[in-house]
Amino acid sequence: MNAIVALCHFCELHGPRTLFCTEVLHSPLPQGAGNGDSPGQSEQAEDEEGGIQMSSRIRSHSPAEGVSADSSSPGPNKSDMCEGCRSLAAGHPGYVSHDTETSIKYVSHQHPNHPQLFSIVRQACVRSLSCEVCPGREGPIFFGDEQHGFVFSHTFFIKDSLARGFQRWYSIITIMMDRIYLINSWPFLLGKIRGIIDELQGKALKVFEAEQYGCPQRAQRMNTAFTPFLHQRNGNAARSLTSLTNDDNLWACLHTSFAWLLKACGSRLTEKLLEGAPTEDTLVQMEKLADLKEESEGWDGSEGEEEKPSAQPEVVEGRELTKCPTDTSLVSDCSSWNVASRRLSVFRSLRHMRQVLGASAFRMLAWHVLMGNQVIWKARDADLVQSAFDILRTMLPVGCVRIITYSDHYEEAYRCNFLGLSPHVHIPPHILSSEFAVIVEVRTATRCSLYPVLFDDEQSLSKYEFVVTSGSPVAADRVGPTILNKIEAALTNQNLSVDVVDQCLVCLKEEWMNKVKVLFKFTKVDSRPKEDTQKLLSILGAAEEDNVKLLKFWMTGLSKTYKSHLMSTVRSPTSLESRN
Repeated sequence: MNAIVALCHFCELHGPRTLFCTEVLHSPLPQGAGNGDSPGQSEQAEDEEGGIQMSSRIRSHSPAEGVSADSSSPGPNKSDMCEGCRSLAAGHPGYVSHDTETSIKYVSHQHPNHPQLFSIVRQACVRSLSCEVCPGREGPIFFGDEQHGFVFSHTFFIKDSLARGFQRWYSIITIMMDRIYLINSWPFLLGKIRGIIDELQGKALKVFEAEQYGCPQRAQRMNTAFTPFLHQRNGNAARSLTSLTNDDNLWACLHTSFAWLLKACGSRLTEKLLEGAPTEDTLVQMEKLADLKEESEGWDGSEGEEEKPSAQPEVVEGRELTKCPTDTSLVSDCSSWNVASRRLSVFRSLRHMRQVLGASAFRMLAWHVLMGNQVIWKARDADLVQSAFDILRTMLPVGCVRIITYSDHYEEAYRCNFLGLSPHVHIPPHILSSEFAVIVEVRTATRCSLYPVLFDDEQSLSKYEFVVTSGSPVAADRVGPTILNKIEAALTNQNLSVDVVDQCLVCLKEEWMNKVKVLFKFTKVDSRPKEDTQKLLSILGAAEEDNVKLLKFWMTGLSKTYKSHLMSTVRSPTSLESRN
């Protein structure tokens, strides 16, 4: 957390003073910091703390030595300090803690070494012990502004048998530039700082009671003749906090507590990206996962029934499911499209598939995929077919994908739009000549017919050649759907990595699914006339024939949740009144 935690004291001789502060440094520490080097060997390290560009200089001596040691020191002169105003002894280098996980340093000394930070802490110290005080003078309070930072301050008293009223006034302040973060951290800071204060007050109370038991000050003062107040102030009443608590390791303990407070407060609050409503793909995955769970429970409940003959493979959420005994895993996680059990990932990406098939063959294949036509792969290697389908399915919404990975007979198009077949399976003649199907035959290639880029014995595709045929070949000069042209533009742009292309594809699918939602609401729910529909398609930039076919096919992939939500909204009384 980019903040500064400081312990402040109201001195009877010098007023509000900063005793001890801990700050965060993200840059490497200067050489000679904390190792006893001479002041002239210290270097400056640039760092941005709390939104302020600063140069933090950690010196090997205490700022309490005054300007005689370093004329640029923002701290007060030695003559302006007493025992009650001083924390670290002269020549003390301060305390440094290294966070190895984040490469952050927590540095403690009496004053910030940067003049601007010194001014901010000084002003916060004065305000916390003078004007910004809660009722009763003890307790937490919040104040500040964007120019001087925002402050969480907790004032408290420490028992002192030699002080006026037998107590001295202190405060622990937390300063940062982020007001919202500081306010959200109020409960955490209040609890932890209150614990530090209780420990200090407990130690001081023991010392106070021991001194009062040995030499009661109250009776002695009442028996002492009256002397002017100014004369009393020049007495030996100023005492250091270490003597008040009888703890020589007080500042080391405070450094540990303040450093932990900064680290813990910074890690307890994390920012989360709110993506809004779930996408259609997410809704479809959730719905089909629920359906699979219900079906699985149905299988579990039929253990004692008579065993039924094995049925045809069932296509659910783009996977081929076979009814198995109840002691085996029936389904896999619907949110993961990668099959972990696959022995070899053959096609690595859409760009890789385009390089293997060739630009014209890939465009034909992608056109049929986007239009919802049946894509048939004939190959001996089931892993090859599975990898191809895993790549091609990324171009479609989840609800539009129906896959039978590998079958020993032909399946009709209404059952699946991705079908894998073994080479000996007979395909009906009307499918071979259909304009609504594309066939990819994977054949064993000779070395003379291999692609040069794939001429590698370790490349799994080096032994195959791919023949793409269809009853309706797509001409190279055909405009095609807009999304296909954008996909090809992304694939051919070598400046885009594979991950970036994947994100582009996600954005394109979401863009066109939004157009599908508008068209569904316009035509299926509102039942607008055909003329209005044409105007809407022109506005959406999808008036071309291929774009219209694509929108109609993708409409089948809308989730049941979205459709039911639209229907319930239309049928509600408020919506009917607004339409009338």
